[in-house]
Amino acid sequence: MARNRYNRSKMRLKRLFGIRGRLALLALILVLPLMIERVRSMEEERARQVATVTQDYQRMAGHVINAQRQVVSSVEAVLKSSSYVFALGNTVSQPCMVMRASFRVDLPWIRSLSLVNRNGRIECATLPGLAGIDVSDRSYLQKALKTRSMVLSDYLFGRATNEPTIVMAYPLAGRDQPNAAILAAVDMSWLSSAMNELGGRPGVTALLIDSKGVVLAAPDDIASMVAHPLTDNTLLAAIVQDEIRGGAQSGSFPHQPPGQDKRMISYARLSGTDARLIVSIDESMVTAGINRAIRVAYVQLAFVCLLVLLGALFVVEALIMRPIQLLTSTARRFGRGDHTVRVARDELPTEFVPLARAFNTMATRLAARESDLLASNNRLSVMASVDVVSGLANRRGFQSRLDVEWHKAEQADGLLALLMADVDHFKLFNDSYGHVEGDACLSRLGETLAGIAAEAGGFAARYGGEEFCMLLPTADLARALEIGELIRAAVGDLAIPHRASAARQVTLSIGVAVARPNPTMQPSDLIEAADAALYAAKHRGRNCVVPHGGREPTQQLISMAR
Repeated sequence: MARNRYNRSKMRLKRLFGIRGRLALLALILVLPLMIERVRSMEEERARQVATVTQDYQRMAGHVINAQRQVVSSVEAVLKSSSYVFALGNTVSQPCMVMRASFRVDLPWIRSLSLVNRNGRIECATLPGLAGIDVSDRSYLQKALKTRSMVLSDYLFGRATNEPTIVMAYPLAGRDQPNAAILAAVDMSWLSSAMNELGGRPGVTALLIDSKGVVLAAPDDIASMVAHPLTDNTLLAAIVQDEIRGGAQSGSFPHQPPGQDKRMISYARLSGTDARLIVSIDESMVTAGINRAIRVAYVQLAFVCLLVLLGALFVVEALIMRPIQLLTSTARRFGRGDHTVRVARDELPTEFVPLARAFNTMATRLAARESDLLASNNRLSVMASVDVVSGLANRRGFQSRLDVEWHKAEQADGLLALLMADVDHFKLFNDSYGHVEGDACLSRLGETLAGIAAEAGGFAARYGGEEFCMLLPTADLARALEIGELIRAAVGDLAIPHRASAARQVTLSIGVAVARPNPTMQPSDLIEAADAALYAAKHRGRNCVVPHGGREPTQQLISMAR
């Protein structure tokens, strides 16, 4: 069973990797590398496009971050100069005058300046309503006083105006004011305006966020995101990890938010602050064009492969399989016995013409050999049915002819006569003259019987040994007896010497039987009747013709008594 399954699998593989399969595979091998190379080049082009877009946005982000750094730097310069001027004041009663003197009206991104005393309360400010507000709990103030450096706050709401803002704090430089600081409220719209260069681009998002991930500034097209935390709560953690891993305050890395498309993230930190500018690029939108081209390339690849397969199959069918099928069909017809069939060479490709010529030559030779073989078989059949001594048909040939004549007589409701003849005392003839003379005698008798059969329209045969027979179609008893007497007389005319016979020459005893064949009778019945008549002729003294039973023919067998 296992071997049978193996053989079936082997046959299926052979059919699969036949001529059609191999040529189709060859066609694909020729086409696929070209199409795959095209798809690979387009994939590389997509990667180049993403890299180019990322570099462009990194460059623009660098310009934006520089612009924002300038804003921060200008505010820092104002705070430092105000702190320095305040430190030069003669009395502490002059802080507001010092602060107002240092306030620069050419910096519209500074909304207000405030002086915070050592108790954490705003002592005076450039905007009314800020004086007296306690800001000692603000983390940016605590950090500035602790680090003795400038600090940019996270996103917050002003306690006097309840408006969103960010605050820059710088400690006073005077030694007698160790816990005092000067504050600057920054107008975030100015930070956002610097980012408009990055806005209005499909698939690109630019945001300035604080250390908690709250949006501080955004281009005008997504200004609604300001004051809201990032929608992707994993992005800030990923940026922090990339900063730690790279050891720098800027960089790029791929990022895929949960349930969203893959994005390329570029970030840069505002120096001296915890704020970061983030540019997020949606690769699927940026590369939409090249993605469409790649999809088209895949469709083209499938279409070209299909065309190649169909073309290969067409070529195989037209140039290989059809000629093979034509040759196979011709060979099958030749094998069924149509020896005249030949391959039409004008219907074949040039490459198959030598094969067709060889086939036609082989077919011609085989047809000739077949003809010779049939002729030989016919000669052998004739030889197998002919007695070589007498030249007449042998018993086998007689039996075949009897069956044919019996059937014809039965179909025509006619008569069929049979004469059985035996050479009288032939054994004594052989003993007296030898077998060579015996064969010569039989040969002369055969010639005589053949001549009489030809004249009478009968069929003569050697039934066996010294016994002969003759079929006479349509002959009645009278005609059969007449032919029998003719045979007996012709043998007597031969005057073949036979000293052991009473007649001193070779004689014949002949028994005659006539039948009208019908379905209730058999050819053997006629033979038995003629043989019985021959036996009767022997008992009557030999050299005579005796009908079966000695009576006239009836509608059935003539005298079938045994």
